[in-house]
Amino acid sequence: MQADYLLYYLPNKIKLIFIPTKKFKTFSIGLFLHQELNQDLAALNALLPAVLEQGSRLYPDKLTLQRKLENLYGADLAADILKSGERHIQAFIYESAHDKYLGENGTLLQEGMSVLGSVVGDPLLEDDGFKEDYVNQEKIQLKKDIKALLNNKAAYAYERCMALMCLDEKFGTYKLGRIEDYDRIDAKKLYRYYREIFSENPLDIYVVGDLQEQQVLQLAGEAFNFVRKTDPKSLPRVDIELPVKEVQFHEEEMAVNQANMVLGFRTYTGYGDERYCSLLVYNGILGAFPHSKMFVKVREEAGLAYHVHSRLERHKGLMFISAGINYNCYRQARDIIDRQLDDMIAGKISDTELDNTKRGLVNRLSSQQDSPTQLISFHLDGTIGGKTYTAGELIEGIETVSRKEIKAVAEKIKLDTVYLLRPREGGS
Repeated sequence: MQADYLLYYLPNKIKLIFIPTKKFKTFSIGLFLHQELNQDLAALNALLPAVLEQGSRLYPDKLTLQRKLENLYGADLAADILKSGERHIQAFIYESAHDKYLGENGTLLQEGMSVLGSVVGDPLLEDDGFKEDYVNQEKIQLKKDIKALLNNKAAYAYERCMALMCLDEKFGTYKLGRIEDYDRIDAKKLYRYYREIFSENPLDIYVVGDLQEQQVLQLAGEAFNFVRKTDPKSLPRVDIELPVKEVQFHEEEMAVNQANMVLGFRTYTGYGDERYCSLLVYNGILGAFPHSKMFVKVREEAGLAYHVHSRLERHKGLMFISAGINYNCYRQARDIIDRQLDDMIAGKISDTELDNTKRGLVNRLSSQQDSPTQLISFHLDGTIGGKTYTAGELIEGIETVSRKEIKAVAEKIKLDTVYLLRPREGGS
């Protein structure tokens, strides 16, 4: 189901992954610069793509860049910062209409690569650094974004549980870093970091579309020919084997109307593990779908939760259960959740739960193949996780998972951290 991919290395050791497919009337280019998650570098890493997106030497401001994109039939360029496992990844995604559907002469791919190459490889500089105004603007915005996390209490609780659970691990780093670190970054420091990371860190470029292999390889070599070290540094594999010595409990008061509970578990099963498909089915039965045990038992039958679900951090081997509840229902909700976890260990899974979960996971995987960015993300997961699946392999793996295999995964999962964000006493 997933398009085959072709893998190359450009002369400067940039990895190029070409996914040829006739499914789309567009083409997409993704550029991903990998860094190890590091508390002291997180603010630098988050700030850099935001500043690069503001302008390059050829397109010195956002308006000039936007006009260029509009002239390319409304092409889109977006920058972001991703946290995946213990990787901190700067992401740039370019999407454009395809020439063959516009009667053009085949230059849109070349121009698209040129624009993206300009933004990441030929930045706007002044006085041996980035433009100070752009750096200051983006520092202000990112600090606002960090503070804004407090406005979404469910997301805040989730991030706090992750940070406390992984306090002494790289994964405990928030993807936007710490507010105070931005005050120590200036335009020259950020540019020095840019030169270092772009010259020596792993860099992947994805191209998806109905395109010619040699054309993609040639144009990529021309557009992304900036100087890099001959041996890019390798990043360490994620550690998922840390033992749980005792369950941590953290409670925080805030001016909220409802409590947010997050339970953090170590699954000891990573993306490249042979048990990964069993973990996907386990999580789906437990709390990833409206038919899942927790949704039915905690929300629908007991009426104890405004929301309740489980999610996996596939590369770190973690699982989180999140629930919005009335604070005085905490113990009752925990008891019901604990019973569902026990039932999973005991293999108490109905045919309906198993069949609906497998169907839901297969449908989700199938729909991901209908999006160029999802195709890219799918392969990128393989790069990070150390094993590249095809969609067909995952679907076959999911469909053949047995109750015995789910039970084996369930027996390994250990509760590590309980985080509870509760209303402040007195309601103030």
